[in-house]
Amino acid sequence: MNEDAQLLEIRSRIDTIDERLQLLINERATCAQEVARIKRATGTVADFYRPEREAEILRRVMARNAGPLSSEEMVRLFREVMSACLAVQHQKKIAFLGPPGTFTQAAALKHFGHSVLTVPLGAVDEIFREVESGEAYFGVVPVENSTEGVITHTQDMFLRSPLKICGEVQLRIHQQLIGAMTNLAEVRRIYTHQQTLAQCREWLDRNLPGVERMAVSSNTEGARRAQSEIGSAAIASVAAAEIYHLHILAENIEDEPDNTTRFLIIGNHESAPSGEDKTSLLVSAHNRFGALYALLAPFARNEVSMTRIESRPSRQGVWEYVFFIDIEGHQRDEKVAKTLAEVSQEASFLKILGSYPRAVL
Repeated sequence: MNEDAQLLEIRSRIDTIDERLQLLINERATCAQEVARIKRATGTVADFYRPEREAEILRRVMARNAGPLSSEEMVRLFREVMSACLAVQHQKKIAFLGPPGTFTQAAALKHFGHSVLTVPLGAVDEIFREVESGEAYFGVVPVENSTEGVITHTQDMFLRSPLKICGEVQLRIHQQLIGAMTNLAEVRRIYTHQQTLAQCREWLDRNLPGVERMAVSSNTEGARRAQSEIGSAAIASVAAAEIYHLHILAENIEDEPDNTTRFLIIGNHESAPSGEDKTSLLVSAHNRFGALYALLAPFARNEVSMTRIESRPSRQGVWEYVFFIDIEGHQRDEKVAKTLAEVSQEASFLKILGSYPRAVL
């Protein structure tokens, strides 16, 4: 068999596989429609999206993946299929920290797929209010960066918001230097968010030491300014470069190659156990000798692992602090429930922010 005949045979097989895939995807969407019909009939319309169910499906996808596609690519494909099928049931409105083109939007699309309606808002507190009012089904907010630490505004909002944490997303952050010019020598000033400047400081010092650096409200705002101001560039995402029709002058200029930001999914719903979960808490200790030790002892005693602990002013009094703690496990797990009951006996304040599936990739 000559080369042309071999290629023709393979392409014919691909066409047959594509037809089967299309039929199966539509069959899955039909099943999703039937799920929606049953839920409407039983009055559980608000329960279309199940974070724990989605996490379980994606973990199975990873476990059975034999290549040649990577597990990350396979998860991305399945997430988009699930997103489209969920939209057949009910399209979700997801609030994110805008404007369009931000990493927060990228995190929203990574978690929910591209079949949701993403709505940009100007500040973290606006996202909380949008979800609290029911105008958005979920919100996506940044909470910590592996290089620069926690985003305190997000943490502070949990002190007064009734919203629950329903999920998390981890996004590898790659920063691009973008501008209307095509030559680095033409760059006179750079606009970007203050945290991004910190993430790229060494690269800027080494490659553009004499260039003015201007902090703005978001990386995308920097891209907008770079589009219209002669001699201005921005540090932002590839998506921002595409939106504002800017050239990528230098790729991946972040100082830490593993620079990652963690985002939280906030909503009015509690997630059921998925088998691989986290629980986030707000805890405050009594002002007395050994109080912090007594507060943390139940975690060690019951072998519950803490993955993060941060302190913040409580805003309730001078020198009063609250601890943000992430632990492994779901609050319904026997070991975790026992631990939380013991912590509540030692704490002056305890608020469970939510139990949710651990990020899948």
